Amino acid sequence: MDLYEYQGRALFAKHGLPVLGGGVAETPEEARAIAEELGGRVVIKAQVKVGGRGKAGGVKLAEGADEATSHATNILGMDIKGHTVHKVMVTTTADIAEEYYFSYLLDRANRTFLCIASVAGGMEIETVAHDAPEKVAKVAIDAAKGVDEALARAIVEQAQFPADVADQVVSIAVKLWQAFIAEDATLVEVNPLAKTTDGTVLCLDAKVTLDENAGFRHADHEELEDKAAADPLEQAAKAKNLNYVKLDGNVGIIGNGAGLVMSTLDVVAYAGEGLGSKPANFLDIGGGASAQVMANGLEIVLGDPDVKSVFVNVFGGITACDAVANGIVQALQLLKDRGEAVAKPLVVRLDGNNAEEGRRILDDAANPLIERVDTMDGAARRAAELAASGV
Repeated sequence: MDLYEYQGRALFAKHGLPVLGGGVAETPEEARAIAEELGGRVVIKAQVKVGGRGKAGGVKLAEGADEATSHATNILGMDIKGHTVHKVMVTTTADIAEEYYFSYLLDRANRTFLCIASVAGGMEIETVAHDAPEKVAKVAIDAAKGVDEALARAIVEQAQFPADVADQVVSIAVKLWQAFIAEDATLVEVNPLAKTTDGTVLCLDAKVTLDENAGFRHADHEELEDKAAADPLEQAAKAKNLNYVKLDGNVGIIGNGAGLVMSTLDVVAYAGEGLGSKPANFLDIGGGASAQVMANGLEIVLGDPDVKSVFVNVFGGITACDAVANGIVQALQLLKDRGEAVAKPLVVRLDGNNAEEGRRILDDAANPLIERVDTMDGAARRAAELAASGV
């Protein structure tokens, strides 16, 4: 889960990191009130989960409350790379002397944590790494040992931070690591980490990504979720404990197992070439495909107005195909009993444990909405055809 800057700043403050004072506003009037409280010059920053805000006009300096109100009026509602600005952060300003970069992240490729630090902050770290790799320090972090003062000092030395800010950056590096671990983050990034003209080092930005798989350990993280911006179908699926991701196609996908569902997306995309058919979602119902779970899955997929057909692709393993077939038949009945109108065709492919019995159950049910196809390629092709025809 990616956080907005104002949320990341609050998280940093919680862990004792040096951040500027300020607040978040959803209206120009709220921005004015914050600016008046802060006094003097302030910065108005668009709150969107995408880079390039400054170049797009989403970051403005204001000399006082009147100018802050004007900037907030212009920025709120602005489109920045497809993201609409609904909130702005209003903060005090800092007289910047130098800009640095510092981050911790999960290095999936090497199965470890990684620190990236640079004295060339204020720009994208990828650009710095490409143009001046000697200015970027990359240090692998042992998860069992973490970052203590000694390692933090070694990182600061390797990144060639100036001696006059070394102690402050060491302290920030330790606290930032503590925040990273305590909050179960996969990324904490400060860009810029700035030295002001009076020599103080501040976190002027906060980019944070939290691991949603660790959400059960952090009840307070739920309030950080941007429910207003979330897809309503994804929200409904999450409430039913389903792994669902909305895509932009017209063929609904239901499968048991993430690997099988990913393969199904590829096969449907290939089958739909030339027909205008593409996968409409990722939905993994897991190994226990009971009638209720299948009903929940179908309800979510059929609730997408873009879906014209549904491909149910199941490989029987721990849950046998006959149980899955019964689940599909019962799920359609459950939806009917709930008053849910089901009119979109379902293409079902069953393979694996008790596949023959599962196929017989579907045939005996004789539901006109169900088409049974025995091969994955054939089922994908049929689902793509039905979606293209709108039948």
